Amino acid sequence: MKYGKKIWMNGKLVPFKDANVHVLTHALHYSTAVFEGIRCYNTPKGSAIFRLKEHIDRLFNSAKLYSMKMDYSKKQISNAIIKTVRTSGLKECYIRPIAYCGVGAVGLTPPLDNIDVSIACWEWKIGESKAGKYSGAKCKISSWIRIDSRSQPMKSKAAANYSNAALARVEALKQGYDEAIMLNYDGKIAEGSAENIFIVNDAQIITPPLTSGVLEGITRDSIIRIIKENGGHVIETDIEKEDLYAAEEVFMTGTAAEVKSVTRVDNVRIGNGKPGKVTKALQKSFKKVSIGEDERFLSWLTYLK
Repeated sequence: MKYGKKIWMNGKLVPFKDANVHVLTHALHYSTAVFEGIRCYNTPKGSAIFRLKEHIDRLFNSAKLYSMKMDYSKKQISNAIIKTVRTSGLKECYIRPIAYCGVGAVGLTPPLDNIDVSIACWEWKIGESKAGKYSGAKCKISSWIRIDSRSQPMKSKAAANYSNAALARVEALKQGYDEAIMLNYDGKIAEGSAENIFIVNDAQIITPPLTSGVLEGITRDSIIRIIKENGGHVIETDIEKEDLYAAEEVFMTGTAAEVKSVTRVDNVRIGNGKPGKVTKALQKSFKKVSIGEDERFLSWLTYLK
């Protein structure tokens, strides 16, 4: 993996090898951290960060939900992200800003007035989303239940939420699948380990509502808005496991995954076992939007030059 040359840490760009944290950092022990995953695309007009404002808004909202006092403004963090990418030597990359409780008194109570912020970026390779882009991903309904807002604030993209997701992902991989699909406490479909989920049936596109305990995904929102702008409609309602099995198409969305086709769930083939026409059309539409070829969504791109 090719990383950016420097990482922004608390206001300074430091060489990659020197970007270290103390072993007693509170977040390392108690998962008191919030973060974002952002993409920078190499477009015909130069490198551009996708939906930077929305990602920054969500980062700050995540911190607020955990009572974390940020010492930087949204503008300062936005500028720091741009600066980090500019100095990375990468034309296209994945960006990871993270705010976390630093060193304080060792114990459960977090030092909420001692929040460190770091920003890193690295070259993005298709990797784990390759199957979803071309042949379709094989997914397993996880035995792990998706945590919801009765346990933790699910509108926050918090590190603590992802230990639950990692358990589901590892379980799926060990059993020969590409990804996990998680149910919520009510037995309804929630999301993948790191993606929102959609189904297509009888010309209807359906996705679980935010009240089902899913992250308010920015790519999810992008796809819904692209569908609506193209004259379509998305129904937000609970999805049963049986609905997933019977669907004509299933696809997932996320910053890393973009639009990922699902062609098998457990031992059930979805549709004809190949990426469906709606999914493939949305993959093409999203690609055009992300590289600035769809003028209706140019406001979503922040060009570095």
